[in-house]
Amino acid sequence: MTKKLKLIALSSAASMIALSAAAQDPVSLTVVSWGGAYTESQQRAYHEPYMAANPHVTIINDDGSANALAGLRAQSQAGNVTWDLVDMLPSDAQLACDEGIILEIDHDAMLAPAPDGTPASEDFLPGSLGDCFIPQIVYSTILAVRPGAFEGEQPDSIADLFDLENFPGKRALQDRPGTNLEWALYADGVAPEDIYDVLATPEGVDRAFAKLDTIKDEIIFWTEGAQAPQLLADGEVAFATGYNGRMFNAIEVEGMDAAIVWDGQIVEWDGWVVPAGGPNVDAVMDYLRFATDTQRLADQAKFISYGPARASSAALVGQHADLGIDMAPHMPTAPANYYSPIVLDNDFWADYGDELRERFANWMLQ
Repeated sequence: MTKKLKLIALSSAASMIALSAAAQDPVSLTVVSWGGAYTESQQRAYHEPYMAANPHVTIINDDGSANALAGLRAQSQAGNVTWDLVDMLPSDAQLACDEGIILEIDHDAMLAPAPDGTPASEDFLPGSLGDCFIPQIVYSTILAVRPGAFEGEQPDSIADLFDLENFPGKRALQDRPGTNLEWALYADGVAPEDIYDVLATPEGVDRAFAKLDTIKDEIIFWTEGAQAPQLLADGEVAFATGYNGRMFNAIEVEGMDAAIVWDGQIVEWDGWVVPAGGPNVDAVMDYLRFATDTQRLADQAKFISYGPARASSAALVGQHADLGIDMAPHMPTAPANYYSPIVLDNDFWADYGDELRERFANWMLQ
């Protein structure tokens, strides 16, 4: 081929590439998550690499996950679905799935296999996948303590959260029944493995609320994940419940003086659901295949101390991207931390969640 023909061929190839890129219409995806350090970890591990590889896609973050189920119901009922992808808890995802307001997922067809070819359904950790749910992380809700709040002996158990005599001061608790009811029973002497059997009875529910009554006058309720560490940092509370990754970020990245109590940590999954009737389903599915592959889930652990939901990702978790510290000891599943876990029962919350949320909301107002 002559030099002139080579130049013509190269020019034609470049034109074809340009035309192909131009043919991809711009897509804007609204991704709903929890805000703060968690959304930032998603932005850096998932969104930015995906947008770099797909310049026609723009991802817009919406910090609405605290009210995701209500939001999905409202949009579905109005026939105006504006969310493209939602980060959601498994129990709420199961309710939304049962109601038909999110899409069912064929995990092996829609998600990437592990690097060695293991199908997604076998690579995601046992029990983590749902009919409409794709997990990203294993995380825990933990108790954090402000050391300066107490002289001498420091709190080191969930029972101490309920001990106003030895550890007085304000407590910051999330404004939902999950975690609070489990911890109330645990502090009242119920073994972790028996908590849901007890909580499934009217007497058990009454017992949990009675235990919460003992500290009610000292409770400040929080809604958004970023509020709990902020209440600690500002000295407004002595204790705060919160997500382990948020507390890690506040302590290790922002330098907050606080200590994590791993006793009774509530271990659960968090992940994605796709709203039924969303405006960009095809683009969302392409993003999901990328964002839930082995490397991307391992990458998120570089920015926040949540464990990846795929077995093949574990070996790829290393140092924090900015701090250079080993992330393994900060994971909720690290042996030194996983000594008395309470594994959240999503089936229980799918069955009893609406009833208990209503009772808890009324209790907060009493």
